[in-house]
Amino acid sequence: MKKIPVILLVEDERPLINAIKAKLELNGFDSVSARTVNQAVDYLESLESVDLVWLDHYLLGKENGLDFVTKMKNEDKWKKIPIFVVSNTATAEKKYSYLTLGIDKYYVKSDHRLNEIINDIKELLENKSLS
Repeated sequence: MKKIPVILLVEDERPLINAIKAKLELNGFDSVSARTVNQAVDYLESLESVDLVWLDHYLLGKENGLDFVTKMKNEDKWKKIPIFVVSNTATAEKKYSYLTLGIDKYYVKSDHRLNEIINDIKELLENKSLS
């Protein structure tokens, strides 16, 4: 039986979380959502596996997406999990910071449709499972 991929959705806006979760599920993914870095870390600790992280830069609490990526990349058990940053902001400095930390993709929300990002997730996970 084929395993259903699990996406950890780290986003602070509830309506957006609901829309993304619904779209992910329609496309054959399971998802869990967190609104803070601490919640996201708790999921990484407690779930059997997370296949990909969908991450916004701005989150509730003191820490942001860069803080979360830094935590993931400093843990051997998490550093290979693909990360897609989907943010409202696209300063060259911010994008560079994320890419330097080793994320897989950076999207500006207003420039990309949900379906496009989900298709990229499918492609990445399919290619990952073939290698």
